[in-house]
Amino acid sequence: MLQRVAVPEGYTLVDYERYAGLGDEVAAVREAGRLAAQQLAGRKLWIVNSTAQGGGVAEMLLRQVALLRQLELDAEWVVITTRDPAFFRLTKRLHNMLHGVDQGPLTADDQALYERVSRELAAELKELVKPTDLLVVHDPQPLGAGALVGLPAVWRCHIGLDEETPSTRAAWAFLAPWLPAYERKVFSLKEYVPPGLQAAIIQPAIDPLSHKNRELSIHKLTGILACAGLVHHEHPKTAAPFEAPALRLRADGQFAPVREDFGLLYRPTVLQVSRWDKLKGFGPLLQAFALLRADGAHPATRMVLAGPDPASIQDDPEAVEELGAIAAAWQALPPELQADVAVLSLPMASRKENHLVVNALQRCATVVVQNSVQEGFGLTATEAMWKARPVLVTRAAGLRAQVRDYVEGRQVGSAADVPALAQALTEMLSNEKARELWGANARHRVMHHFTVLHSLVAWLELLGDSFRQRST
Repeated sequence: MLQRVAVPEGYTLVDYERYAGLGDEVAAVREAGRLAAQQLAGRKLWIVNSTAQGGGVAEMLLRQVALLRQLELDAEWVVITTRDPAFFRLTKRLHNMLHGVDQGPLTADDQALYERVSRELAAELKELVKPTDLLVVHDPQPLGAGALVGLPAVWRCHIGLDEETPSTRAAWAFLAPWLPAYERKVFSLKEYVPPGLQAAIIQPAIDPLSHKNRELSIHKLTGILACAGLVHHEHPKTAAPFEAPALRLRADGQFAPVREDFGLLYRPTVLQVSRWDKLKGFGPLLQAFALLRADGAHPATRMVLAGPDPASIQDDPEAVEELGAIAAAWQALPPELQADVAVLSLPMASRKENHLVVNALQRCATVVVQNSVQEGFGLTATEAMWKARPVLVTRAAGLRAQVRDYVEGRQVGSAADVPALAQALTEMLSNEKARELWGANARHRVMHHFTVLHSLVAWLELLGDSFRQRST
């Protein structure tokens, strides 16, 4: 099944001139948009992925679609769904395998399942599109469906690994029959492109004006935390509570509204915000924090582990299991340490409220961590960098492309190296001047490399070029 995604009105009314502080990119976007609008006149651009919320791809598409429409390009965003949960379990396995994780052999039954669901989705897509339209498909979930539609098409892959392993080879062999239908392929890093495939490189980017990244005054920030139930004090700008408050893990293993103020506004905080995924390294990070505290270092410091309500993310069936594992690890901590670690489930009932809470959490953090085993490109790290926060990352390819060691933050060699994580955290928490320098460098790096305008220019040029080549 297909679902059209409606872009909220607030996103469609953004004036490009509000991006003027990002340098000359506004002029470049307008010129690239003018040329693309001429080349794509009378044609609709269909953008297809597997979720409308809860991940970096969906967040990028939200603003990208709005900005394309403001440039007078006819863009539509649709999300694939299916009644067969086995399909998303399979594509999650493929996702993990493309990151080098052994998921066992892919069978003929897996191929049949992928082809069957892809054909069902392609039949629906064909009812929407015209022969003159253009298709942009994101990631492996809708890859097969897009290949069967018969339109000029671009495939955008957001994941990958910078080395070959038996798992990556098996995953690429599984996907290989569907790739020839796409005239252009796009990856985040050249290291992710499999051997023999020609691809363009467009790095992901954040939108500085989105609710997740826009500037927040101290009054607005504390108001957001109060509305989300994360601070408990009278605040003059606090309006009604959010549609759904943040939920904190309790000692009985259940999530419930936060009942106490756990110090976001006045205690040093280590934060990781990610989807609940085994590749995000939540477990070792929790162990590293326990080691830091066991050594007597920084007794006032707290940790926040936050992610979206897993029930809201249809294409990630492992999220519930992973959050359960994190909850079990938290419950095994001594009670006094449990009190200093907040595991938060952030409801997705309102995209705006969710994004504002993430924004406020990142701005409250002393150090932001992305402890990924593998990471295609860590947008949560980019978001924190934009907010001038020093970031601790692993050397996963997508993260080391953003955060340079001792320049924007720190790198550790492995997400599983608990002592190295604890040592890096201790070093960062102990050196305020270094944190300020790394944070300033981080914001500068994002401004000049990882904003939505940079990626939009590249996309406009690629789309225009695709149709120009097609017409000739």
